[in-house]
Amino acid sequence: MADGPELITVGRLARRVGLTAKALRHYDRIGLLVPALVEPGSGYRYYGPQQVAHARLIRLLRSVDVPLEQVRACLAAPDDQAEIQRVLARHRRRLQARLDRTRGDLHRIDHLLEDGVMMLMADHTDPHGFAEAAGGQRQLAIDLFNGVWRLLEKEGRTADDDDQMLHMAHASRYHWGQVGAPVNRSRGEWQCSRVYAVLGRAEPALHHARRSLEICRAHGIGDWDLAFGYEALARASAVAGDREQARAWTEQALAAAEDITQDEDRELLLTDLETIPAQPRFW
Repeated sequence: MADGPELITVGRLARRVGLTAKALRHYDRIGLLVPALVEPGSGYRYYGPQQVAHARLIRLLRSVDVPLEQVRACLAAPDDQAEIQRVLARHRRRLQARLDRTRGDLHRIDHLLEDGVMMLMADHTDPHGFAEAAGGQRQLAIDLFNGVWRLLEKEGRTADDDDQMLHMAHASRYHWGQVGAPVNRSRGEWQCSRVYAVLGRAEPALHHARRSLEICRAHGIGDWDLAFGYEALARASAVAGDREQARAWTEQALAAAEDITQDEDRELLLTDLETIPAQPRFW
């Protein structure tokens, strides 16, 4: 069968929308984008003109790893921009929670490396899950710090969760101020800034980001702590609606990233920078 004026072969559609023919065949098999016509005998697939837009939507959503079932929901109402925006917003929250979870795991690993596994395995917690005995304030600071991460990772946080997260971040920073090194204090300030940024409160987010960076500079702290100090200022500036300043701090973070020793830490910073609100990637 020849390609008619209103039908498009799988190869032509693939070229027009930036997908591979293999991907289009896969989407046919799972019922995501079924051809308008499959030629009997040869099995050649033909698509209608209206399916070009559907294929482009699939490519765009899958390019940011939107799950297939949510892509399917968008295709059910491809002209409903509000629904597509809701799908993307939900997916962004999931990605942010995943990123926060990874960053929280890195901090917990740092504590394991610094304090030793056996000490942290000791049973010395109070009924609220916060350590009282061996390790004292340091263990309390760690538990509070990790508790903040668990709340940051939580989808569908309530107003009470937000309050708890904020107070725990400040409590952790207080105890690090009593028993921690400058790097712990800087990380505590960074966490306070992140919590305020997540809550959309620009002024305190900026204040704690500045303190995190000031502590790094005053004590010669570099590597990823310094880079994330710049990241915090970029994020807080974006929350404040100052895109120009957000970009300037992001450029500082990118410059500092060149001096991060571990590739994994550098990749985490670059991934984190991509989640700054209203800032398209420019690097």
